Amino acid sequence: MKILITGSAGFIGFHLAQKLMKQNHQVIGIDNINDYYDVSLKHERLKESGIDIEEIAYNIPVSSIKSPNYTFYQLDLTDFTNLNALFDKEQFDVVCNLAAQAGVRYSLEAPFSYIQSNITGFSHILECCRHHSTKHLVYASSSSVYGLNEKIPYSTQDTTSHPISLYAATKKSNEVMAHSYSHLYNMPTTGLRFFTVYGPWGRPDMAYFKFSNKITNGIPIDVYHNGEMSRDFTYIDDIVEGVEKILFNAPQGNENWNPQLPDPSSAKAPYRLYNIGNNQPVNLLHFIETLENCLGQKATKNFLPLQPGDVINTWADVNDLVQDFDYQPNTSIEEGIQRFVNWYKEMYIASGLVKKA
Repeated sequence: MKILITGSAGFIGFHLAQKLMKQNHQVIGIDNINDYYDVSLKHERLKESGIDIEEIAYNIPVSSIKSPNYTFYQLDLTDFTNLNALFDKEQFDVVCNLAAQAGVRYSLEAPFSYIQSNITGFSHILECCRHHSTKHLVYASSSSVYGLNEKIPYSTQDTTSHPISLYAATKKSNEVMAHSYSHLYNMPTTGLRFFTVYGPWGRPDMAYFKFSNKITNGIPIDVYHNGEMSRDFTYIDDIVEGVEKILFNAPQGNENWNPQLPDPSSAKAPYRLYNIGNNQPVNLLHFIETLENCLGQKATKNFLPLQPGDVINTWADVNDLVQDFDYQPNTSIEEGIQRFVNWYKEMYIASGLVKKA
């Protein structure tokens, strides 16, 4: 199949592209390579995929020297003209939209970047998929959409009407925008609410990565809400396994959907939402202790109150994903963090890429 992955220089997109091209799918990756975090990591991911970064120029295809099945374009989702031309040229079977402006706290500082990327950019993806008869659009949502909901574990049958960050609001908007296209144009769409993805090649703005930088450099780490928080940490391989299964199984309309008692996770249209997490929340202090053990260094902790936009606990109910796709995340936090630390020491310490925190 011919598959478009947006955000393919990003964390999840990189890993998904690696897996799909090894399975002989034809993969086209696009990414605007913005500087929200250090672009050198994005370049390293691309080089790992066989892309010569010296050849990258805007909207120019660069073929992988490692795999004849992978081609990369530097392209921004807000550039509708060139995005639509790419759809015209390639006629994708499936689209996986992972490109987005990420980060809860940064959305308090730079709100317009979230509107541009996550709303305008996503509307362009929807229009391109609509007009090119894409068989299935899979897109990244987030556990952040649950907002003020304190009922745990979080279920896709729960309401998500009270987001507490603009980032979360844009992800909720993606879900309702996708539903409108599924309803109006019979376009199959599946939204995936990711829960705290971590692992090798991860994002430097995530807590586990920032903690590693600071612990390694002997700098105190900020621990919010006095560490009385938990996250449903999900290892990257488990995430990619779930995404891969979903990509090739477009949703059908739910014939039993009841408009008087509407299920938010499905519709009469070919529309579906899934949580994709580990279904096993980990206390933040235990997580830090595991990271300390793997790094072989103790952290100095600076305890602070809860940050605006943060939620205290996340916990994914993944029963629907298990039932529909036999999804079985099986990487323990100890195993996953050890794999991350092994990569971190090789890539960021031994190679000298790590910057002072």
